Amino acid sequence: MTDPSAPAPSAEPAATASKPFVELRRVTCGYGERVILRDIDIAVPRGAVVALMGTSGGGKTTVLRLIGRQLDPMSGQVLLDGTDLATLDRERLYAARRRMGMLFQHGALFTDLSVFDNVAFPLREHTDLGEAMIRDLVLMKLNAVGLRGARDLMPSQISGGMSRRVALARAIALDPELMLYDEPFAGLDPISMGVAARLIRELNDALGLTSLVVSHDVEETFLIADHVVFLANGGVVAQGTPAEMRATDDPLVRQFVDAQPDGPVRFQHPAAAVADDFRIDQRSAAA
Repeated sequence: MTDPSAPAPSAEPAATASKPFVELRRVTCGYGERVILRDIDIAVPRGAVVALMGTSGGGKTTVLRLIGRQLDPMSGQVLLDGTDLATLDRERLYAARRRMGMLFQHGALFTDLSVFDNVAFPLREHTDLGEAMIRDLVLMKLNAVGLRGARDLMPSQISGGMSRRVALARAIALDPELMLYDEPFAGLDPISMGVAARLIRELNDALGLTSLVVSHDVEETFLIADHVVFLANGGVVAQGTPAEMRATDDPLVRQFVDAQPDGPVRFQHPAAAVADDFRIDQRSAAA
């Protein structure tokens, strides 16, 4: 673990100069005929913490699904360490997924398993290790998130913040190279949020991970990210370091960062004029 008092990551880490570990090239995708992302390019350098931010429904979680190949692009390429995921057969795809760890938005712990058994699950499922080795590995992962002493508790006996940390220990159980975080700060109190943010940064650096963080929380995310990508209106509208995003004049990014209630993202969903709608309703009722 790194020293919690250590300075925040530099604006231009060495990782950004390396070859992308994850890359989306001119990707268009959606659900059925509904296109969510159109012709986007995203590069995640090895060793970096990259944040995906933007409006709800902008396609952030869709990017995670593309990387896990739960969703195939309509066009373009999704590459992991230079390999196009679309070219992988079932066995090679599963091998690629074992290089990834996933922290779901609400933890997604198995409610009938103890904290220990939740973290042990991927080790028992995907390795031939003996129980003595599994025990040591589980305790190491729980110790990394500060919960070695909670190993015998059930998910119903721990807080939401603790559940998220147990889920993180489970996600790193197989020593992944890539960590995907889907709203890791959602629903957490300020203390738990700060702990979660620090763990993401420290684990990324200590374990040599590459991390992609989907988040709406500007302050915590900007503290730990090396690079920020803003998604909106089906594309990448802005990207850069947190400092660059704070200084940008882009109206959509300014609205998001400053939490402005109105701007490019409107409160009202596009609709016909109110007077026209009511007249139409009245004519329909009269008929």
